Amino acid sequence: MALSVPNNPHTRACKAAGLDGLTLHGLRRSFKSLTEWLEVPVGVVAQIQGHKPSATAEKHYTVRPLELLALHHEKIEAWILEQAGIKFDPKVAPGALRVVAG
Repeated sequence: MALSVPNNPHTRACKAAGLDGLTLHGLRRSFKSLTEWLEVPVGVVAQIQGHKPSATAEKHYTVRPLELLALHHEKIEAWILEQAGIKFDPKVAPGALRVVAG
């Protein structure tokens, strides 16, 4: 399986949406910053973003199952969509891609 460059699809999506200068790194920074409004634990955010644990307690004593991370991620997603004024019902066709309108 060949690796793909994530910037290519991202660049095409931004162009289609009329967004200029939006980087993947910028999206990661925004995600981290927005989680502050929801008071999501820093370790949870770091783990969702794929960072390794940095503190001793995180490395050795904190165990977060995938289900817990998904719970936090769904809360973050719902809040971001609400702030954007997008009506979204996760129970409608769960897991399916669909167009949402604001």
